[in-house]
Amino acid sequence: MRKRLVVSAVNFSEGGPLTVLRDCLTSAALSLPPEWEITALVHNKNLINIQRVSLIEISDAKRSWLLRLYHEWFNFRRLSRKLKPDLWLSLHDITPRVIARRQAVYCHNPSPFYRLPWREAWLEPKFWLFNRFYRYLYRMFIHRNYWVVVQQEWLRDAFKRLHAQLPVVVARPSVSFPVGAKYEPASEKRVIFLYPALPRVFKNFEVIGEAANILNDRGLSGFEVRLTLSGDENRYSKFLYAKYSSIPQLHFIGHQKHEQMMTQYQEATVVVFPSKLETWGLPISEAKLYDKSLLVADVPYAHETVGNYDRVSFFHPTDPDALANLMQAVLERSWQPTGAKVDEPLKPFSQNWNELWSLLVEGL
Repeated sequence: MRKRLVVSAVNFSEGGPLTVLRDCLTSAALSLPPEWEITALVHNKNLINIQRVSLIEISDAKRSWLLRLYHEWFNFRRLSRKLKPDLWLSLHDITPRVIARRQAVYCHNPSPFYRLPWREAWLEPKFWLFNRFYRYLYRMFIHRNYWVVVQQEWLRDAFKRLHAQLPVVVARPSVSFPVGAKYEPASEKRVIFLYPALPRVFKNFEVIGEAANILNDRGLSGFEVRLTLSGDENRYSKFLYAKYSSIPQLHFIGHQKHEQMMTQYQEATVVVFPSKLETWGLPISEAKLYDKSLLVADVPYAHETVGNYDRVSFFHPTDPDALANLMQAVLERSWQPTGAKVDEPLKPFSQNWNELWSLLVEGL
């Protein structure tokens, strides 16, 4: 008997979300029994080329929020009558109004659970609106779902506080060594601290800027701090550039393409990740693949992402002196990493996409 899976991901077109979509569909194609037909609703058909997966392109969904909600709550319902899915998985937070034997939603946006200070709201007003708006979008029709999928235990706890009876499963994202990448030890001549992140206010670039300034005032040299922004992306990046670009050791290297990012990881001595908010924190996992030392914000998501790892130390995300002291210890080759060890999340829990698919289709 034929069965149909529909994966909706019309908002994914680049970066980490696109990687999640490709991993999701690749795993479905490899792990689901042959009687399952797989259909994906995507922004651009050219972004996906996976056997067994048929594509429906909805290119205007990203044009505006009104269009996005029209598709999620009206157009997808029409499509579901035609496709008759046994399982409909929405990969981008919003629960669509569809007709299906079973629904699930993958919630990867932590912004509704972040308390945004007014200063940060001024620096990134769009994120402030997003922060407020998403609180309501998450709630809309969420009880239609057989499973709500999140990446970390802390996010499951946050959802449970909103909806005590919600069936939430923690599912780890798949992270693999990039094709074409190779591990090369960093140069010992110059210490390079790398922070790979987009200019968003919760990414907390200020703490690393202040730490670099402290090290400069202490007269330390022989290092550089690389930030993957140029200083003209938005109001926040302009603020950062105006405040910290005069520090000689701090370099604004701009957005890095995939191949360039591989080089940055290879050249880095230490990856610094002071972000206050993440559903996962992919650069932490990528740094581990390259066997890099880590200096990471002491917040719940970071401990879960670091997992079991020896070459890591944690610092309070608003304490630049603590970060500067760790960076100085690295420079003076006296750094003693604290290491990390984390227990596996409570059940229900999936280690990877294959395990998650088994859970999602169980009993269908």
